[in-house]
Amino acid sequence: MDGVSLGAIYALIALGYTMVYGVLQLINFAHGDVFMLGSMIGWYASARWTGESQHPSILGAVAVTLLSMVLCGCVGFVIERLAYRPLRGAPKINSLITAIGVSFFLEYGGQYAFGPNPRAFGVLPHRPPLHLFGITIGYVDVVTIVISVLLMVVLQRIVFHSRIGTAMRAVSWNPSVAALMGINIDFIISFTFVLGSVLAAVAGILYASKYPSVHPLMGLMPGLKAFVAAVLGGIGNVPGAMLGGLLLGLAEQLVSGYTSSSWRDAVAFGILILILLIKPSGLLGKGTAEKV
Repeated sequence: MDGVSLGAIYALIALGYTMVYGVLQLINFAHGDVFMLGSMIGWYASARWTGESQHPSILGAVAVTLLSMVLCGCVGFVIERLAYRPLRGAPKINSLITAIGVSFFLEYGGQYAFGPNPRAFGVLPHRPPLHLFGITIGYVDVVTIVISVLLMVVLQRIVFHSRIGTAMRAVSWNPSVAALMGINIDFIISFTFVLGSVLAAVAGILYASKYPSVHPLMGLMPGLKAFVAAVLGGIGNVPGAMLGGLLLGLAEQLVSGYTSSSWRDAVAFGILILILLIKPSGLLGKGTAEKV
């Protein structure tokens, strides 16, 4: 259950990677730092504005999460508008280097704004664990799994059963033809960044509730592991990102429980190497021929 909970968080972050890649063919390495920003905004709101850290409640947790979602969505929009849109016609390596630069800017800008020291953070009210069929499940894990599943269902509805989702899939298939059909390419790409950033904000709040400590460099490793999850499931494939996050979270927690927690990072990146060697398109991805 701990692995499913962690995997659900990885899946929420991986969805941002896979949607942006599907639309722009870009690996947004700054996405993990938007996840960090969501956690830091949640800590700041709960500690400084709402008093939620002293008296946690469900309504307070919802308010803090919504604030984090709104602000991270705005950050995602600004990142796309200022950093990536001017380079849209440039070689892919330019956008990749810019993504790394934006990541460093958010990390060390966060250190300047919030300070480098870890902060204790817990936005959910304390509840006793649940006991089901001989299994003890933490309250935070239950909340994490339920919220993640709901968000994934909503995302599936948006992507596959709405007009804007149809436009997103059209842009990912062929941007030029989509533009000829009257689709506003700039709006769709901005919407994709905003949607991915909103999911990363929720993942940040859930992760900080599960591991109650936040700091400006906390997005580095979860962001990289979510990227591994996206590649494992098939980057550019929304159900694949969900599956990859779940499998990676389970693998990490099983390795930590039965061997040593020091191996969990090695296992994550070992999975990345294996999937690139055996099936580079990912578990649910499809290989495509590219004319060069």
